[in-house]
Amino acid sequence: MRFCSVLLSFAVLSTIAAFASELRGQTSDTPSRLYEVKEGNQVDATTLQGWKTWRAMACDRCHGPAQEGLVGPSLIESMKRLSKTEFHDRLMKGSPEKGMPPFSAVELVNKNWEALYAYLKGRSDGAIQPGRLTAIEQN
Repeated sequence: MRFCSVLLSFAVLSTIAAFASELRGQTSDTPSRLYEVKEGNQVDATTLQGWKTWRAMACDRCHGPAQEGLVGPSLIESMKRLSKTEFHDRLMKGSPEKGMPPFSAVELVNKNWEALYAYLKGRSDGAIQPGRLTAIEQN
């Protein structure tokens, strides 16, 4: 009977841990569902589109080419705290009092904000290296 209780407790804890990992966007077999990275600068197609959006919108003018901040804050640090919803709200509404314009009227941003989020999370997590990215080579 005691063995069954221990086994049941283990199963419940394992389920809770797996659920918590999914909430963070992680599973035991992949570092992140948000992005896939190989060798630090090869990424999945969605994340690559996020990087292209970053470049097209010239976000580096304020946040720096390595996202470490200039006149705007370091996104390496900010992305450690911001949820996906908070990121979306900040991006769409901007922070006019701090000099960041709203991007809600920009079609490229509206279409690719989740890809941009994935790219910046990958940078913040240290999985994606600064600089030029390419698509993961399919073998």
